[in-house]
Amino acid sequence: MDIDNDADLTVRRALFEQVRRHTGIAMNERKWVMLKGRLRRRIMTLGLPDYGDYLRVLATSAEEVRDFVDLVTTNETSFFRTPRIWDYLARDFLPHWAANRAGETLRVWSAAASSGEEAWSTAMLCEEFRARHPAMRYAIVGTDISDGILANARAGHYVGRSMEGLRQQRPELVQKYFRSDANGIAVTEPLRAHVSFRRHNLYDVPRELGQFDLVLLRNVLIYFDLEGQKAVLANVRRAMRPGAVLIVGESESLSRVADGFAFEQPLIYRNLERQPGAQA
Repeated sequence: MDIDNDADLTVRRALFEQVRRHTGIAMNERKWVMLKGRLRRRIMTLGLPDYGDYLRVLATSAEEVRDFVDLVTTNETSFFRTPRIWDYLARDFLPHWAANRAGETLRVWSAAASSGEEAWSTAMLCEEFRARHPAMRYAIVGTDISDGILANARAGHYVGRSMEGLRQQRPELVQKYFRSDANGIAVTEPLRAHVSFRRHNLYDVPRELGQFDLVLLRNVLIYFDLEGQKAVLANVRRAMRPGAVLIVGESESLSRVADGFAFEQPLIYRNLERQPGAQA
């Protein structure tokens, strides 16, 4: 088979199933052109004649599965994406949390951290708040399914559109929390001390992550079908303290897919009570 030609229907469906198996993302025929475009170069690099042979490699190589996950997941984000969310966190969530949880450590989960901009944005917001309230303590965990993109997040080096956007929006934060080095613009230690990244599949129960006061699960649910959304939200909720806040993406809603969350305002929901079996 010429790699530039389409795979047959059976092979395409098998590839869709591999995407679902390893990432939880639901794909169908409408996504074939996109998936083919992402896999084509990798298949040529491996010297394979067609997509069926690539399926056989996936079945026998854990290393190739990791590369496959990196290829098929979408990682697009920016610093302080969706300003209204950050206004809510700065003006409402953080002051309310600090007033009611004095002496505790705020725990935040960036549940689809991608290249890290969301987690570092949250850290900058917390640092700005801590400058006015020195007793505040916080810890941020960023997770993603892609090892490659997590390596970028941990490195904390940013160039191009991502950094230019931050310079335009909040130049004072660039000056305070970034420094230039040989690899570009790097996050500084005051933020790194509070942020960690680790691999996690949202289809898995988050047994080792602990409990969180704030979860950012933005622009993720749109990639799952209805059953997948329910499974992801049930797992996320297991890692949320009673009264914790969940923030979703601009085109997402929990109205059809989640029990136990109360609508607070667009994109923002609150965990009502502890779910049976949740971690302490």
